[in-house]
Amino acid sequence: MDEVVAGNRVVWEQASTKHVREYDELLEAARGDGLLLERELRLLAPVLAQEPVVVHLQSGHGLDDIGLVKAGAQRVIGIDYSSVAAGAAQRRARELSMACHYLVAEVPGVPVKDACADLVYTGKGALIWMRDLDAWARDIARVLRPGGHLFMYEAHPAVPLWTWDEDEPRIRPDRSYFAESHVNDTFPGNGAREWQWNLGQIVTAITAAGLHLEALHEYAEPFWRPQDDTNAAAWSGRLPNSYALLARR
Repeated sequence: MDEVVAGNRVVWEQASTKHVREYDELLEAARGDGLLLERELRLLAPVLAQEPVVVHLQSGHGLDDIGLVKAGAQRVIGIDYSSVAAGAAQRRARELSMACHYLVAEVPGVPVKDACADLVYTGKGALIWMRDLDAWARDIARVLRPGGHLFMYEAHPAVPLWTWDEDEPRIRPDRSYFAESHVNDTFPGNGAREWQWNLGQIVTAITAAGLHLEALHEYAEPFWRPQDDTNAAAWSGRLPNSYALLARR
């Protein structure tokens, strides 16, 4: 494993203990509805109606996987390089009798068969941990069956630029939209390095891997906010904070 990726993995193993500490709260959330956002369900409805087999890259706490099964997925295979996160997600799935199964592995290079999935689902803070975007896209194309779909709901590439000032939106003077990477200073922190991919790079990598772009929507609402009273002006509706992408092999 690349030295920086290995360092990020150590940070995520530590950060993922949150999923263990908050196990009961996450279990209760998993029993309910609203695990997937309405904007996700609208774009995914035709795909989920076919009862797809799903591979979820960087599955984290696994609540999205339970949401996918509840929305129609036949089963979900979650991939995460945090054994702590994957273990807690597997325990929750078993407790709720959900068809979700987890593998601990690095992405790209996921240990599943070629053409095994109808849907690859990813996002919500996943892409920033990918050091090789082209290899990531090729791995997705490998995993998808012909006619299968990739779905992403992710932070907008411009998000690293926004300050969290509450009076008006500002651009951080230490960040660039075209930078290669930066050190994470929110969650998980602890020196983790994020890679930055602009929207052009993301779309180009996906289409170069042989996928056909079907939808690309940008949203003002961020997919994640800190668990405090922060209400940044950058989230008020004037700036892009998230996007959804649907592509077909």
